[in-house]
Amino acid sequence: MSGAALDVVDIPWATKNLGLRLHHEESYGVARPGSVLPAELAIAELIQPGLRRNPKRVHLLVSTVLGKHLPTDPRVVLDGGNRLGDLVREMLGGREALVLGFAETATGLGHCVAARIDAVGYLHSTRRDVDAAETLTGFEEGHSHATSHQLQPMPADIFVNDLPLVLVDDEISTGATALDAIRALHAFSPRSRYVLASLVDMRLDADRTAFERAAAELGASIDTVCLASGHTVLPDGLVDAVAGLPEPALNPVAAQRGSFSRIDLPWPAAVPEGGRHGVLRADFTAFDAAVGAAHDVLRARLDTDFAGRPVLVLAHEELMYLPLRLAAELADSGTPTRYQTTTRSPAYVLDEPGYPLRRGFRFTAPESGQEQPRYLYNAHWSAEFSGQPGEVRPATVDPVLVVVIDPPADTEELVADGGLVDVLTASGADVLVAVLPGADPRTLHAERSAPPLPAPLHGPAFGSYAAEEVSWLLKDLSEVDLEADVAVRERRIQAGVAHYAESLPIEYQPDAAYRSLFDEVLADSAERLALAVATVAELVVAERGDDVVLVSLARAGTPIGVLMRRWLKSGRGPGRPSLDVPHYAVSIVRDRGIDAVALDYLAQHHDPSSIVFVDGWTGKGAITHELTEALEAYHAAGGARFNPELAVLADPGHCVRTYGTRDDFLIASACLNSTVSGLVSRTVLNDTLIGPGEFHGAKFYRELAEDDVSLRLLDTVSAAFEAVRDRVPAEVAAVRDSDRTPTWTGWASVEQVRAEYGIASVNFVKPGVGETTRVLLRRMPWLVLVREAEAPEHAHIRLLAAARGVPVEVVPDLAYSCMGLIKDVQQT
Repeated sequence: MSGAALDVVDIPWATKNLGLRLHHEESYGVARPGSVLPAELAIAELIQPGLRRNPKRVHLLVSTVLGKHLPTDPRVVLDGGNRLGDLVREMLGGREALVLGFAETATGLGHCVAARIDAVGYLHSTRRDVDAAETLTGFEEGHSHATSHQLQPMPADIFVNDLPLVLVDDEISTGATALDAIRALHAFSPRSRYVLASLVDMRLDADRTAFERAAAELGASIDTVCLASGHTVLPDGLVDAVAGLPEPALNPVAAQRGSFSRIDLPWPAAVPEGGRHGVLRADFTAFDAAVGAAHDVLRARLDTDFAGRPVLVLAHEELMYLPLRLAAELADSGTPTRYQTTTRSPAYVLDEPGYPLRRGFRFTAPESGQEQPRYLYNAHWSAEFSGQPGEVRPATVDPVLVVVIDPPADTEELVADGGLVDVLTASGADVLVAVLPGADPRTLHAERSAPPLPAPLHGPAFGSYAAEEVSWLLKDLSEVDLEADVAVRERRIQAGVAHYAESLPIEYQPDAAYRSLFDEVLADSAERLALAVATVAELVVAERGDDVVLVSLARAGTPIGVLMRRWLKSGRGPGRPSLDVPHYAVSIVRDRGIDAVALDYLAQHHDPSSIVFVDGWTGKGAITHELTEALEAYHAAGGARFNPELAVLADPGHCVRTYGTRDDFLIASACLNSTVSGLVSRTVLNDTLIGPGEFHGAKFYRELAEDDVSLRLLDTVSAAFEAVRDRVPAEVAAVRDSDRTPTWTGWASVEQVRAEYGIASVNFVKPGVGETTRVLLRRMPWLVLVREAEAPEHAHIRLLAAARGVPVEVVPDLAYSCMGLIKDVQQT
């Protein structure tokens, strides 16, 4: 761990001179790819023995991976928290949980664990009185200099439930504080399971027995996880021995005082800057984005005023995680960076090799009304500093000290004589104070008390798909009369007095001959469909990872999303484990964008980076453009950032990079309307029916159940998976090795046809088999163009065109198999 924290010495000073020993028992946890910590961590690598003059507890376990007392590479701190989070996730067995961190030491560590396991929410205890917040409950810490812990979630009921509660601390010495916390929380809101997570567990057998008794007393399980376990050996007379040591020399003074400057960093008012009032899963993405924006401003200032200098980011007391993330961003961007925090805890300072607290600062608490002094230790790099692998050694070991604080600490006391800035600059350090505005707890309360997001719809109550196949993020409008005559509807849309999404066309029901053709098409194309489904599904997993969430664009994308989910859950082949991925269907409307409420729901329940949008096919690429622009607008308005890359079964328009095929062939699900799409209508966006905070709408056509072939389509294609399974790897490789850059050739072809046929708008030109079918099923068709007169992929289109009296014209150089042209009713 050289360079990750202070070097681990063979025999610590407190062991050699006072007999204070740390005994290792067992290591836990597994190093993940990219880990900067060793595969297994021993007690001596995680903590060093320090001292304090406190008869209640004379020893101090100084963490080498927490970034509290020792300047530590921020990536090491995050790696330690992630390693602990992995153990928590394994202990929970996939169950969702809440996380509670202990002030002050574990506020950042707890946040690391919560982020790692994607917790429902994170809260840390606090010792700060906040007038605008109400205290939910509290507990005491017997050995501490500052005993009272308060819990102030806003509002309180976001943490009142029976989810497992993960309590995070840097160490468990006896576990007494944790048990006091559990009892206090259990009295307020009982739950059945608690998990205590710590970097090190130093309990004795008697302490572990106390945990078993407490669990039995409460009628709840109390599990523990840690990176390493051991115990502390305290020699007799240690309290007196420490009392007899020389008085420590604090607040070193240099020959020349360092500089002081300040900077205000940006932070959104509605995003919690830490866990004092709770961080919800829905806040994680906004928090990450805000950290990035704050880092950019800080990095620009450092490059201007302190170019080439290493940086030591100093967090202040409970505000630990946000400064840690800033430090990590600086380190990742190439600035040699270390991280540590101030503390309320007085410790013994001794400038001796092998002792972890070589320098010490005592300063006036910057928060108004606080009488007890605050402390900071070391605040420099050791002469042995070597850096992480690949990190450039700084020209000097005297870093710029970036002190990150929130408004309550931005007071006159901060810069007055004896304040933090004063004692640091007196030591010769250059100090940059970075002030981050904190979230107003009243704002958090108001936003979190807003009406909850609507719940998804599921079959059989809505749609004919099984509940596990798809969650519809739609409002049920089944009882609303929305259908209009196709001709009347077309005139209103083209006249600009109505939008196509405000109403529905009357569902055209084809005759028996056409339905028989559907059966033939499905039987003939099942293997081709299965291969394309498997190919696009495997591409998605290969490029986006196993933890994907499929979100189909209703309704053409929904059968494809269901089939992709079925393929991933099936036996995919050697070395490819089955994946049970979530699948949602959302509405996107041309010229109106994607359903923002549905995006809010997805961001609240899943990592936005895991979302993969799915559609059936591309035509000229209008929906591809719409999706990209809509997601950018959603993010610009403060929403999460989603990946706009669309995955489709067929991409004849060359509009996307992720596809199963670029052939313009007949997809059986394009042959019909709702009767092949779960009996769900196309989506509706009508201001008189869809209010604020509601999903876009759709209808469930229960009355068409006798004609429904939705499940027949799914089952027929799924049955063909086995036949194509061996061909899938080669097909995926062929697509991945090809030039998949979108060329938008489809759009160019549409523009050419529009010009040649004197059509007013490209919206009246629908290219490809799927889009041409839609024109014939629910619009006012004028003309159908085909590349070959008798091509099998558009046999059903010729039948529909004949039934509706629409001419079919052969165009040999057509870029698609066929195109459907909509009648311009304004010119008739």
